[in-house]
Amino acid sequence: MTIQPLNVLFLCTGNSGRSILAEKLVERWGMGKFRGFSAGSHPKGEVLTGAVAMLEEAGLPIEGLRSKSWDEFGQPGAPVMDFVFTVCDEAAGEPCPVWPGHPTTAHWGVPDPALVTGSDLERMAAFRTAFRMLDTRIKLFASLPFAKLEQASLQRRVQEIGRIGLSANEGSAA
Repeated sequence: MTIQPLNVLFLCTGNSGRSILAEKLVERWGMGKFRGFSAGSHPKGEVLTGAVAMLEEAGLPIEGLRSKSWDEFGQPGAPVMDFVFTVCDEAAGEPCPVWPGHPTTAHWGVPDPALVTGSDLERMAAFRTAFRMLDTRIKLFASLPFAKLEQASLQRRVQEIGRIGLSANEGSAA
């Protein structure tokens, strides 16, 4: 019996950095249990070079990555999502589409590395921080005993994971 992978959608306003990283990380750590997707409410139309650099540095594939609208996932024939996570505060505060299938949702806010100004090293450090935060959360998510968790418990666990890595001074991403 083949078990279908669970579909996981990561949302951010621009779908150009954090959600792109998460899309690839969930596939890495899910080891076939998950299919990663990402989208934005107002996609920028390009993937940030810092996000591409982080994926390449981690040995993750970059082929086919693109910034896309969350509207694509509400169209007939689109994959039905099992999980939907917002990774930026703007997307978390926006009215989201109604997702078919009633996926488990949570907010996993990550500071936006694209907002960091300064040297190339400072900007890449911000992408590394976002990458590490998402990497930690997604490893924890992928290790959850999905078959043993009832829906309410699963919902609570994915929300708790979204608070990991946020210190008092990191707060929210602008």
